[in-house]
Amino acid sequence: MIDEKPVRVSNRAHLGNILSRHSARIVAGQRDSFGTYFNAFPASYWQHWTSVRRIRLTVRTTGSATILVYRSNGSGVRQRVDTCEVVGDAETSFDLALTQYSDGGWIWFDIVADSQTAVLEGAEWTTEQEPTRAGKASLGITTFNKPDYCIETLRTLAAWPEALEFVDRIFLIDQGTQLVAEQEGYAQVSDDLGDTLQLIHQPNLGGSGGFARAMYETLQRSGNDFVQLLDDDVRLEPESLRRSIVFGQYATDPLLVGGHMFDLLDRSKLHGWAEVVDEAPFMWRGLYQEKMPHDFGKSNLRQSTLLHMRMDADYNGWWMCLIPLDAIRQLGLPLPAFIKWDDAEFCLRASKAGFPTVSMPGVALWHVSWVNKDDTIDWQAYFHARNRIVAGLLHSNIPRGGRLLTHSRRVDLKHLMMMQYYPVALRARALRDVLSGPEHMRQNLLTAMPSARALAAKFPETTVHRDPSTVLRSRHGRQVFEPQKPTDGPSGLRLRWFTLSALLSHWLRGPSASNIDQPQVEFGKEDAYWWRVPHFDSALVSAADGSGKNVYTRDRAKYRSMLRETMRLHAELKRRWPELQEQYRHALPELVSPQSWQQIFEEKA
Repeated sequence: MIDEKPVRVSNRAHLGNILSRHSARIVAGQRDSFGTYFNAFPASYWQHWTSVRRIRLTVRTTGSATILVYRSNGSGVRQRVDTCEVVGDAETSFDLALTQYSDGGWIWFDIVADSQTAVLEGAEWTTEQEPTRAGKASLGITTFNKPDYCIETLRTLAAWPEALEFVDRIFLIDQGTQLVAEQEGYAQVSDDLGDTLQLIHQPNLGGSGGFARAMYETLQRSGNDFVQLLDDDVRLEPESLRRSIVFGQYATDPLLVGGHMFDLLDRSKLHGWAEVVDEAPFMWRGLYQEKMPHDFGKSNLRQSTLLHMRMDADYNGWWMCLIPLDAIRQLGLPLPAFIKWDDAEFCLRASKAGFPTVSMPGVALWHVSWVNKDDTIDWQAYFHARNRIVAGLLHSNIPRGGRLLTHSRRVDLKHLMMMQYYPVALRARALRDVLSGPEHMRQNLLTAMPSARALAAKFPETTVHRDPSTVLRSRHGRQVFEPQKPTDGPSGLRLRWFTLSALLSHWLRGPSASNIDQPQVEFGKEDAYWWRVPHFDSALVSAADGSGKNVYTRDRAKYRSMLRETMRLHAELKRRWPELQEQYRHALPELVSPQSWQQIFEEKA
């Protein structure tokens, strides 16, 4: 039985009419549509990925009302399917076919109240067809010093037995120093969940190490068909957990079910849907990236044509992703990557073995988005660079990685022109480690992150100046510009000329002493693009989270040394690509095997 329960209504102006998670008041003479992200039925995904061809919509109402059932196609065109007038206490069913949704489309219903107020008491989408597999899922939550978020997630799960019905065990992998077990409220929620909850404490092995532990522990249990991975800094819609597991049970063949990501701090905005890896540059992005984020506060599902299309994904972020154990038994666990690209690499590996990833509408959570972050210039720059190249060595089908190394070198040039020397140093370390061979990933799993963070002390631009008693000012004031996007910079011949002139200028000309003593100009974070900052000797730039300011100052000696090094390392990577590709592909089965990860857990305990 699918049994998907609508969880929200669309009438934001009258929140008092929402009576419970499953019931709502429809005011006399008004119409409420349940053609919303969490309430509508994603028909195209069920038709494409399962053998279900008949579903039943059951609507329970009180009062006099008209129920109207609609469908859409992949272009978002709406069509009425059925209509029924109801009086008093009524349970109305609509039998619907899943046969015309190949390209996309949803099914939903509206309720129109007559002369008196009506109440929606509840509604479900069900099928009489039996699922393909009936095993439960374990739930793996990896956390590092987010105990408050974890307690809230556990409370949500404990209060939602409909979701827990599909969960065998919750593995909470605590890798932090602020322990969840010591957080206020843990004792109570632990009692509420009982044997369902298993807390495991281990050193910080990153997201890959935490999720690998959840997968490993799940493999030791019987009766499970899936492991559901969840990030720690999230707010979970528990109905989404149930939907992802049920969809996995009904899928014709085992597949990965990914959840969408809404912004936890701006809750109507959808930031993450179907994600893909572009082959030539071997870089991830969201499908229709230019349309993101989508704000449901401005355009609901019925008004959002793009969201009616069935979107096929290459991978899904592990903020929420259901993985069949069949895939883990065949493929192994994640790379010992710590963070970044472990989810994408695993999904690419799974896809090659016949386990596709479905980024499932109506399955979602709220996650702290990347709007107020820039992890490409902090310690995570090491993992961005190393793991992308390793994933390219493992999965790129283009000779020498296509444009991957060209793009990687270009990233270094942009950082150098921006006077961001710390990420360039980290990226050089990453390239040297890749060149050393695949075994380094196991060897530095526990040390790469603290080592990368320690390196920041050698680079003054990493200091965020927050002292309220000292107001930093630039010599020429703040630079103000018309709003632009990262894609609005120079291109074509103009880009080549800008890059060449900026590189030569920084190589040949030293900064003026006055611009070293005091920043020359100031930029807001949204204005500090790579084609603006290089014109100056120094710049005061707002931190991504708005907590303070960084001072970027041109250092000709560092610039020259780092430019030579990045050119050398990228040339060596290109020359040795076939050799390294063979090494990494040969080492992959051992790197990701449960036995290898078991050894890591025992060694690092």
